Amino acid sequence: MKDGKYLILCIDDDPDILESLRIVLEANDYEVTTAESGEAGLRSYREEPPDLVIVDLMMEEIDAGTSFVRELKAMGNTAPVYMLSSTGDSLTTTTDYSALGLTGVFQKPINPDMLLALLKAKLRR
Repeated sequence: MKDGKYLILCIDDDPDILESLRIVLEANDYEVTTAESGEAGLRSYREEPPDLVIVDLMMEEIDAGTSFVRELKAMGNTAPVYMLSSTGDSLTTTTDYSALGLTGVFQKPINPDMLLALLKAKLRR
């Protein structure tokens, strides 16, 4: 938590996605940190561990998101981690995302109401 608000780390190489997540989350009383690469996301995570992470699957490299998640797992991360992907629906049926260290997968474009309902359920105040 940061200033009494849950801190959400959002990682995506698309600045428009990051800005839309920031707008939705901050309007609903969440603190948001953003990063445009897996490497920047790891730095941000180390500086101030978030309460929840949303990370894009394909960024600067095809599997940058999964590499980021594996690194978090190796660091002993306990925060829920959600993958953001344009292939989200097919990913959930073809991949054991929990084995990767993921809590779940969001389909792009993300539905703000679904996102907020999930955050409310996962991050109880």
